[in-house]
Order: sequence, then C-alpha cells, then structure tokens
Amino acid sequence: MKKIGLMSDTHSYLHPQVFKYFEEVDEIWHAGDIGNVALADQLEAFKPFRAVYGNIDGADIRIRYPETLRFTLEGVEVLMTHIGGYPGKYAPGIREVLKKDPPKLFICGHSHILKVMPDPALQLLHMNPGACGQQGWHKVKTLLRFRLDQGRIEQLEVIELPG
Repeated sequence: MKKIGLMSDTHSYLHPQVFKYFEEVDEIWHAGDIGNVALADQLEAFKPFRAVYGNIDGADIRIRYPETLRFTLEGVEVLMTHIGGYPGKYAPGIREVLKKDPPKLFICGHSHILKVMPDPALQLLHMNPGACGQQGWHKVKTLLRFRLDQGRIEQLEVIELPG
C-alpha cells in the first residue's frame, strides 16, 4: 500500500501547508507547471517525487522530468502528463495513446480545474488535482491525496489550501 499526494500547477509557488498535508504520504506526484528547480528540490528533499514538465516549465525542468511518465505502483498502471484533457475531450497528443493502451489511472494538470472522473469507455480513472499555485484564474488551491493498494485506487481526499 502506498499513500500518494498529487499536485499540479504550482507555477513556482509552494504553499507552506503542502508539507503538513503530505506529511503522511509515501510519494508526491506533480502533474506539471512546476515553475522552478528550487521548488522541485524542496519536494524531492521531503518525499520520493515523480513529476512531468508542463508548458510553462523551462529547459532546467524539462531536462529533469519527462513530458509523459508511465509506471506501475501497487498494481496500478499510471500515465501522467501535463496537458491531457478529460474523458470525452482528451488532448490530441494523448488521445491515441490512451485508446491504444489505457492505464488504470490517467493524471494531468494544466486546466487549473479539479476533476476526478471515471472513463467507462477506456476503463480508467481520470484525475486532475487542480492548481495549488498563485498564478492562474482558479480561486481555490487544491491537492489530492489517495492510496494505491493491490490494484485499487482508494480513500481519495480533496484538500483545499487556505489563502
């Protein structure tokens, strides 16, 4: 069993309460638009860290993290990218990958809209943790926390950060 903290769209701002909310997680995943290497360094020093780069990330982040990351953890195959869309409206760059070989869990960011929804056609769960940075049009900073256990995705929590 692994506890996961999921975030996206920090845009170089790391809310101090991220450390409190992710204190009990085993890994932190970031779905892109990290913003700068210093932020990534802080998260990597805190917990095991997996990330993809986003459209605002520069060469320093793009060298360090891939555009798309696919892995299996606790029996759950995960595909993470920054610009992914959502069920019924997947982004052109990822649509064919999902149709050809769908993962159990598809994660993206970019929209700054918190969205968790199943895709019955592809038999996957889509997660977008929203945004937890200060830049963008979102009004509420959000994170997701959940568990992976023997092929199951469970105990999903939405966290709203203050201010």
